[in-house]
Amino acid sequence: MVAYRRALPWIVWFLASVFYAYQFILRILPSITIDELMTRFHVDASHFGQFSGIYYLGYTAMHIPLGIMLDHIGPKKILPLSVLLIVIGLCPLLFGHSWILACIGRLFIGAGSSAAILGVFKIVRMTFPDEKFGRMLGISVTIGLVGAIYGSQPLNYILSLIGLDNVIYLIMISGLILALLIFMMVPAYRKEATSKNRISDDVKNVLRTPQVLLICMSAGLMVGPMEGFTDVWGTSFLMTVYGFEETIAASLPSLIFIGMGVGAPVLAIFAEKTGKYYEIIVASALIMALIFFLLLFGKIDTYLMSGLFFITGMACAYQILAIYKASTYVKESLTALTTACANMIIMFFGYIFHSFIGHTMEYLWDGKVRDGVHIYSPDAYTNALMIIPATLLAGGIGFMIVRNRSQRVRRRLGKA
Repeated sequence: MVAYRRALPWIVWFLASVFYAYQFILRILPSITIDELMTRFHVDASHFGQFSGIYYLGYTAMHIPLGIMLDHIGPKKILPLSVLLIVIGLCPLLFGHSWILACIGRLFIGAGSSAAILGVFKIVRMTFPDEKFGRMLGISVTIGLVGAIYGSQPLNYILSLIGLDNVIYLIMISGLILALLIFMMVPAYRKEATSKNRISDDVKNVLRTPQVLLICMSAGLMVGPMEGFTDVWGTSFLMTVYGFEETIAASLPSLIFIGMGVGAPVLAIFAEKTGKYYEIIVASALIMALIFFLLLFGKIDTYLMSGLFFITGMACAYQILAIYKASTYVKESLTALTTACANMIIMFFGYIFHSFIGHTMEYLWDGKVRDGVHIYSPDAYTNALMIIPATLLAGGIGFMIVRNRSQRVRRRLGKA
């Protein structure tokens, strides 16, 4: 019994981390099912971009409400219900041929997935001392990225063996088992007395802080490599533009996730030691922009591409630094809320990227059709994905502005 009590915090933390990995699989599922879904529902790239991006609408819309519910009700009930919402969101892909219902289901998946990272935050706070928070959170992120990696090539291989419907059934059954385990293992939570009006006022205060908004908007402009390319369009781009086989095209973008898993602690430690947070973020933007210019307008072999994707993943860890810096512009009591708001705004840009890329590809479509599905040219992919290096440069400029403003403020305070 004593051994069980000692192990319980680790079990609960691990289940929350598995949920984080589970939602990553759902997040990038469209990237390996794009052909099957476009054929099944008879849609074009514009519609598919909306379908992929609507995940982020659900994700961002539920971020603050779920954070509040986790504080009031606790993860024992909220996390299983969120997993069940994801399972419900998968049903239209199996039991209907309505594209509208499929998009609503995708919205549900995004809404349920929003609880994963928030649940990890909450459970780590509940079950471990404060000094272990960073360490446990870092391991949880690594587990989540394992889910993202598994959701690429391995899941693509399983898809080729058993078909789309059976893959979705497998994911749904896994979700039901996960929901049951979380409900059984997570301890009951004592409701906290928190004023809803106070929370509303705090949200307004955070969103009215200019530095926070500029950081979040600039960081959002830089999510293209992860949310615009890796999540959905990367595999089909590599197949169409570079002529790679599907197995190779699905596995290469997963190196971005691996790179981010390595880059998250490396960039954090380097920034902490040097204090050069903004300089590291700007350098990350420039490196990723250069890599995507080479990817779009050069011809890179698989070995060089593997290395560049790994570097891109490391640079994608800028998000951790950006969210941290956003939290430094508010009072201490608002840091947790600021983190949630920052992540919400940054993730919303995923919808913008997917929608823009899909609409641009459809606008550049040259009329080719195969089995009733629009076929897009290499030029359509290349021109649509140009948004990624362009917004990376814009995001880097945004962080340079924040950095310069911060330096001017420090100089004025020093003179005072």
